[in-house]
Amino acid sequence: MRRCALGLDFGTESARAVLVDVTTGEEVGSAVHAYESGVIDDRLPETGEPLPPDWALQDPDDYWRALEAIVPAALRAAAISAEAVIGIGVDFTACTLIPTRADGTPLCCDPELRKQPHAWPKLWKHHGAQPQAERINRLAAERGERFLARYGGKTSSEWLFAKALEILEAAPAIYDRAERLIDAGDWLVWQLTGREARSACQAGYKALWSRTEGYPSREFLAALHPRLATIVEEKLATEIYPVGARAGELTPAAAARLGLRPGIPVGVAIIDAHAAVPAAGIAEPGKMLLILGTSGCHLLLGREERSFPGLCGVVQDGILPGFFGYEAGQPATGDLLAWQTRAAVPPEYHDEAARRGVSIYRVLEERAAALRPGECGLLALDWWNGNRSILMDADLAGVLIGLTLETRAEEIYRALIEATAFGTRAIVENFERHGCPVQELYACGGIAEKNPLLMQIYADVLGRPIHRVRSGQACAVGAAILGAVAAGSAGGGYDRLLDAAAAMGGVEAGGFSPDPAAHDRYTALYGEWLRLHDYFGRGENPVLKRLRAWRAGRRPEEGS
Repeated sequence: MRRCALGLDFGTESARAVLVDVTTGEEVGSAVHAYESGVIDDRLPETGEPLPPDWALQDPDDYWRALEAIVPAALRAAAISAEAVIGIGVDFTACTLIPTRADGTPLCCDPELRKQPHAWPKLWKHHGAQPQAERINRLAAERGERFLARYGGKTSSEWLFAKALEILEAAPAIYDRAERLIDAGDWLVWQLTGREARSACQAGYKALWSRTEGYPSREFLAALHPRLATIVEEKLATEIYPVGARAGELTPAAAARLGLRPGIPVGVAIIDAHAAVPAAGIAEPGKMLLILGTSGCHLLLGREERSFPGLCGVVQDGILPGFFGYEAGQPATGDLLAWQTRAAVPPEYHDEAARRGVSIYRVLEERAAALRPGECGLLALDWWNGNRSILMDADLAGVLIGLTLETRAEEIYRALIEATAFGTRAIVENFERHGCPVQELYACGGIAEKNPLLMQIYADVLGRPIHRVRSGQACAVGAAILGAVAAGSAGGGYDRLLDAAAAMGGVEAGGFSPDPAAHDRYTALYGEWLRLHDYFGRGENPVLKRLRAWRAGRRPEEGS
């Protein structure tokens, strides 16, 4: 009988399941389900309660609805029985923070709390906690907190403690009702196994935890807010499990809902982007993986720990056991291009797409591909959703310069792609300046799979070949690899994550090679981009922060 591992991949807009043969790495069945409520950023479902700017929530019922749809559908697509599934792995966007009762029930599922925005899961790209993040950074710097260096000198509004502090200060009654504050990946594993087993990946990259020092000290948390002093003991967890560990077994109740057999081993959760590393077959330093989807994540393995500005985090055993996992990233990639299709593409482009039966992206890509580097006459800073690396500042906003009355939509489209490529080049150069060489580039994700123009521009801007991961569902395959490790060799899987990655992951033949002439032109443009980057991003002109402050209803000087 074929032995398969099930990977569950929970992204920003949808969830997918993939069944992977543990011997051959073949993807034998998959399914995807879009969340009914999607990203909740305007008003709450049902109640219509309006949300402030920079908010992003989700409905936890969407997660279960997705599970109940994708697991049986993947089994049907694979034409296998539930008996063939030997292990389950889970990846999830992070930090998506859920306030729950002690039994794991999300607070927003309580009818009394449906109108309370802070009772809902705060999606990773919720930036309402930016003031709290800035206070965390100031206090940590003043006190010389050692944890700050692991995150490049700044923490993010997207992370756990900023969001927890936001709840405490804005809705103390909700904070009191929340017996657990838990990242969604850990929550989902809890739902499947009936056991809370928090992951070193989520805790390390999003909750300031390290294997040697634990969470920030009680003294630091108390200085931040007296009532945060006991958050770790009361609402988090002190026992943290490494990536690749078994979290527990599938409960009979969960098995019945998903059409699986009880007792299947379930792995500890991993952040969605990080799951793609084993799917790429990467198991050594010097190979950077670009995960290009709604956002962009840049991951690199190292043998030793280095701390430097521009990191999103470095975590021991955070991605693969035996390595320090380095993370950087850009919070808008696919989101940025999607914004343009909604807000800045004339109707005739949409009409052409409809007439030809293709996507609007296809129309824009074809037209943009006819342009040479620099021909559009535009330059952009891709900060529509803030900056994650190398400035680590979610309070920045996007910039597009060079517009004329003759500017066309495809020129804007190409300029936005180029902006994300320039941002990636800045990240790569930042790593190399600080002793972390990047010798090879790999890419995966929906954008890498569907947009060859973007991939070629990245290769040209970076001046390096880019290998594309074999699977178009790399995060889900990585989760399946963790499921195979949770099963262990005794259960038909693998005892070592590196062995499972070698057997089940890999890259496709070919790739994208840089054009030398295009690289030369882009290097000149990149110099202009860097000047613009530093002018708006390093304090010389804080107008972007002032504009964001006005938009959020704060006094401008508070946002500068």
